[in-house]
Amino acid sequence: MLPAALAAQPSLADCDSPAFETVLRPAAALAAHGGKQPQAVWLSARLLQWPQVEQAPGARFRLYHAKDASLIAAAGQPVQGADGAVALTIAAVPPALAQRFRHVGAGLVLQAEADVATLRRLQREQLLLVHEDEQGRVLRTTLLQAAAALDELFAGAASAGPLGATPQRGFTDIRLWAPTAQQVALCLYDRADGPAARLAPLHGDESTGVWSTRLSGPVRSRFYRYLVDVHVPGIGRVRNRVTDPYALALGADSQRAWIADLDAPTLKPPGWDRHRTPATVRAPTDLVIYELHVRDFSAGDASVSAANRGKYLAFTERRSKGMQHLAALAQAGITDLHLLPVFDLATVPEAGCTSPPAHALQGPPDGVQQQVAVMAGAATDCFNWGYDPWHYTVPEGSYASSAADPASRIVEFRRMVMALHAAGLRVGMDVVYNHTAAAGQHPKSVLDRIVPGYYHRLDANGQVERSTCCDNTATEHRMMAKLMIDSVLTWARSYRIDSFRFDLMGHQPKAAMLELKAQLKATLGREIPLIGEGWNFGEVADGARFEQASQLSLNGSGIGTFSDRARDALRGRGGLHAQGWLNGQHADPHPLAPPATRDDLMRAADLARVGLAGSIRGYRLTTHDGLAQPLERIAYGSQPAGYVAEPAEVVNYVENHDNATLFDDAAAKLPPGTSRIDRARVQVLGAAVNAFSQGIAYFHAGQDMLRSKSMDANSYDSGDWFNRLDWTYRDNGFGAGLPPEQDNGKAWPLIKPLLADASIKPGPAEIAWTRDAFRDLLAIRRSSTLFRLRTAADIEARLRLPNTGPQQLPTVIAGHLHGQGYPGAVFREVLYFVNADQQPQTLAIDAAQGRPFELHPVHRAPRAAERRARTEARFDRDSGRFTLPPRSAIVWVLH
Repeated sequence: MLPAALAAQPSLADCDSPAFETVLRPAAALAAHGGKQPQAVWLSARLLQWPQVEQAPGARFRLYHAKDASLIAAAGQPVQGADGAVALTIAAVPPALAQRFRHVGAGLVLQAEADVATLRRLQREQLLLVHEDEQGRVLRTTLLQAAAALDELFAGAASAGPLGATPQRGFTDIRLWAPTAQQVALCLYDRADGPAARLAPLHGDESTGVWSTRLSGPVRSRFYRYLVDVHVPGIGRVRNRVTDPYALALGADSQRAWIADLDAPTLKPPGWDRHRTPATVRAPTDLVIYELHVRDFSAGDASVSAANRGKYLAFTERRSKGMQHLAALAQAGITDLHLLPVFDLATVPEAGCTSPPAHALQGPPDGVQQQVAVMAGAATDCFNWGYDPWHYTVPEGSYASSAADPASRIVEFRRMVMALHAAGLRVGMDVVYNHTAAAGQHPKSVLDRIVPGYYHRLDANGQVERSTCCDNTATEHRMMAKLMIDSVLTWARSYRIDSFRFDLMGHQPKAAMLELKAQLKATLGREIPLIGEGWNFGEVADGARFEQASQLSLNGSGIGTFSDRARDALRGRGGLHAQGWLNGQHADPHPLAPPATRDDLMRAADLARVGLAGSIRGYRLTTHDGLAQPLERIAYGSQPAGYVAEPAEVVNYVENHDNATLFDDAAAKLPPGTSRIDRARVQVLGAAVNAFSQGIAYFHAGQDMLRSKSMDANSYDSGDWFNRLDWTYRDNGFGAGLPPEQDNGKAWPLIKPLLADASIKPGPAEIAWTRDAFRDLLAIRRSSTLFRLRTAADIEARLRLPNTGPQQLPTVIAGHLHGQGYPGAVFREVLYFVNADQQPQTLAIDAAQGRPFELHPVHRAPRAAERRARTEARFDRDSGRFTLPPRSAIVWVLH
């Protein structure tokens, strides 16, 4: 601990200061040549690497330190203001360490000649690595990236007990990991907006870097935040007023944390401990997910009470049109409702958010004024997707009835979960541990203002990487991984979350995700499904820093990744009018589409079949060029099309919250003059391929209602207007005006005539038909485990894909499933067909000849949506020929 004269002891006045930081001592000037940037990297507790630096004859390297940010390093002059220096010797890097830090540029490796206790103490001070000449004059300086040293020096912190505020009977433990802090104090408040009532010092543990105190007596229901005195590179010694990264509850707009016992009866709705999760998922491939934004669900639903619209409690109104819709989906076969981020987010004001006036949103279907009105209030409106984490383990307050009452968001979130469970739906969460909304000394930065430079991934100049759009976190660092794991465990244990979807999971280490998976099972006694975006890009691409949790790295892990293979083949990629297999590629060309050949269409059909086979690496398919080969040998750009070991590791989808909706995509790609009912049929074909594909099925809310965002390709901040859902089935959202210029302006000349074309916008009849046809597809998938086979071996043994090779009918894909002896198969055999052609097609299946196949019971039901299955589809038993209506998905079975 620093002596009092230097430490500038905190007071209650510090707790109440409106500023989020106080600079206690500004940093002195450092030398040029990179001195202000942390270009050197600690590799371990003692080893560090300085890229692009070589030893000059007679020169030496020293690590200077100063408790009070007093170092002065001028080129050609000796360092001044130091409390001391650690000698450094040239060293070699062990091979394992060299592999781990392969991203660090080549340069000199140095070893600090100091014991562990000294090195721990130095991490609390200003440090400067200096290259000196033999007279001790500065040649070059740099700051240091310290994460690896902190991980090794304070390794015990990961297993040293819970962090945050932990109420017990008669006392509360407060624990904060802050190994670089010089001192830490706790400010306690009786109210969210009142003055501090008490200041309590925390005591640091030298071996773990954990600061702690024990508060006696009844301190539940009190607000708190920390005062952290810490050296911030480039700024100096700073006293940060900061909330708790392990907070479990917050006041309005996240200004103060609240001490909460999530096991307290007062925070549990009646029946919380007794209620049960629906037992609809026996294996991961049973998952059928519907992705929904909390505010989208009810903001525009007049059947929800006005006070609950856009809130958690909207889900408790079981007679509302939205809840009736979700209950019907659950009955049809949706198992999990996945909520877009519902943790505390940074961009929506929790108190006093706004909405544009209704009159400002009126205009022609291709008008510009709607988006002007939406974007004018985007910074203060009530809408954002929420991919901007502030506090990871607190429910978002703007969805609660009272953001000012920390208990309301906890209780109401739990009431939402109970209501969805009662409706037959498990509850999943979209989580975003790959970045934060802010870093550094930003007022909405939490992690960096406690341990500067540790929690985020830095580039070669010590700047925070932003390849994910925001400030990238570094879950390869021990305590960031711990924060993620502890947070997910809390959501699963204390909020009964049944499955998780990880945003940009490929930016996280596979090891961290496997550790999380293991801890979930150990803690809860059951598997919790984990899926995520396994995209391979940015500074971590191709394993540059660690083995990623990406598509090609998770074989055998049981963790699922979204597959873009079939999605791109079905929708098309390469431009607004670039067609795919679903929407007319080659067979029904759009006049503005890039030219496509029959080979292009067959190649797209092959990739759609990859999806039907669950993207299993070893599954063999005869491709359009006549080769019979495993899916991992089929190219998808520079990657293999088949990339998973087991079907639980692939998530199939054709639409989610990102990019244009499937309807909007087809609005641009289907040829002009395509009828409204044919547009609806194309929508259902996309859902059909998804429903028939092995693996996990994933659908976007409103996909079943021809949802449009008025051609908005990135609606994350486009307000309620462009993201609305209409549970009355009258309006799908198309023609709500030109989408916001920021992300769509360059496409306006192409979008404008589409929005003005009244023949594209569906009416209630087409919306209702799509809704019912979608539910029929869900019922078909639910009817037999053959559509959700458990293992790769099952798929290889029981799925055959006819109509392949160079002589195929390229607008038709088909699948033949063998069910004899398979648990839950129900049918001895299943044959399904998807005809994307605008004309009827006939296909002969040799295996069906002379056998009594009949339409699936769902098709035979009097209220089946796809009536053409009974009136136009045909099976000729003698020849084994199936006749398929235009743009149809039909299933036959053999009992």
